[in-house]
Amino acid sequence: DAAESAFAELGFGGASIRGIARDAGVNQAMIHYYFQNKDQLYDEVIDRRAGAVNAQRDAALDKLFAEGVPTLEKLIEALLRPTIEMGHDETRGGSAYARLVVSFSNSADERSQIMTSQHYDPIASRSIAAMRTVMPELDMAAAVRAYLFSISVALSVMARTGRAARLSQGRCDDSDTEEIVGATVAFSCAGIRALAKQAVNQFDEKVE
Repeated sequence: DAAESAFAELGFGGASIRGIARDAGVNQAMIHYYFQNKDQLYDEVIDRRAGAVNAQRDAALDKLFAEGVPTLEKLIEALLRPTIEMGHDETRGGSAYARLVVSFSNSADERSQIMTSQHYDPIASRSIAAMRTVMPELDMAAAVRAYLFSISVALSVMARTGRAARLSQGRCDDSDTEEIVGATVAFSCAGIRALAKQAVNQFDEKVE
């Protein structure tokens, strides 16, 4: 928990083993004993949250497809709900992880790319394949864009910032998880259908 807060607040470069040990109430030797170095500790921090979120996604996908081919709305909710709920769950340190995952998922440095590849690419590939099962008219390029755009929207509402309430003069409430999940799913599905239509039009143009 202390490492997660430090990485979220200070970034990988700014966080120190000394400071993490102090905040955790342990000595530095104990951190080195269990995690070897800062890179390994960072990986464990990401793995703890990513593992929980991805387990929920995998279970939801298993259940949906066991019952047949789901609607696009049910599929997208299964993919986005765990991310949004994690960020809104303060009992699990959601706000700290929200800041952390947004940071490394939008970074091009080697460490961030490795974290994304190891902890999120497998579920991304499964999700993209699921989208194409639900909407066969999506080609691979459109399905990848659909997944990335949808996840980006979920990440943007993962943390409770209060900005939506300010901009809407109180009409939007980013503490209402169900409202946010519903709005995010609706927005994402509309965009995915637009991408599918574009893909079909482009295919027709090539055929002509």
